[in-house]
Amino acid sequence: KQWYQRRVAITAGVIQPLTGALSDDAWIKSDFITTVQSRGAAVIKARGLSSAMSAAKAIGDHTRDWWFGTKEGEFTSMGVISDGSYNIPAGIIYSFPVTIQAGGKWSIVQGLKQDDFATEKMVATYNELQEEATEAAKLAAEADN
Repeated sequence: KQWYQRRVAITAGVIQPLTGALSDDAWIKSDFITTVQSRGAAVIKARGLSSAMSAAKAIGDHTRDWWFGTKEGEFTSMGVISDGSYNIPAGIIYSFPVTIQAGGKWSIVQGLKQDDFATEKMVATYNELQEEATEAAKLAAEADN
């Protein structure tokens, strides 16, 4: 299975891959991604409040997994230092599927299939990170002057 197909939906009591439940690959690859990318602004618009609670919940979930570990047979996504997995150059902090042992020892899950679309998105994310690192270095150099 591809990594994103490991997410499941329960509809009418049936557990199935999220992509199977949605059954609209074009929507997943377009509108869904746009919606997820703008969810913080959507929360602010709908509630008139900050999306901080959503971020706080995510931090809590992440910390729980980091402290107690992931359940057997499950993994989560975490920004960790790349070891070259999934063709992301070593040394960059990047979000990978990881398993975590209690106490925080993590390891990148290997061998998950990715289609061309997933590879394209991973490369785009890597390129954005490189651009941001270059910009941050420029700002730091300007601050030193």
